[in-house]
Amino acid sequence: MQVKDLSLTSPDITDGERVPDAFAGEDATTPPQFVVSGIPEGAVELALICHDPDAPMPPGFTHWTLYGIPAVEGEIDVTAARSGPNDTGGSGYVGPFPPAGHGTHHYYFWVYALSEPVDGTPSRAGFLHHSADAVIEQARLVATFSA
Repeated sequence: MQVKDLSLTSPDITDGERVPDAFAGEDATTPPQFVVSGIPEGAVELALICHDPDAPMPPGFTHWTLYGIPAVEGEIDVTAARSGPNDTGGSGYVGPFPPAGHGTHHYYFWVYALSEPVDGTPSRAGFLHHSADAVIEQARLVATFSA
């Protein structure tokens, strides 16, 4: 796997900056918008995952899994994809909400260009385990948030 031209940006979140309050908090269920470019040849679909490795639990905390995204450049249409599980026990997007006083957390929004479709709606760990060989390229946008 190489990281070449695939890019993930957002009109709502700036790489390296704080996630705006509109997309954060335990009750935040409306995800920010994302734009993908540089999709590599051979990509049949994309996957998007938001993960907080700073969460106070060994595997971190997954805020969003999204599968079946068409491999088309431009704004990601979340309505054209399948929401998978997050670590609240539900599915879909849940905004950043680190424990009070836990400091600044980093939120990694990963986009994966895949050579084959993802089967179903696996957890983040399941996706990384079962689809690792299908990843052609990946890119990320990292934002922060603190309570």
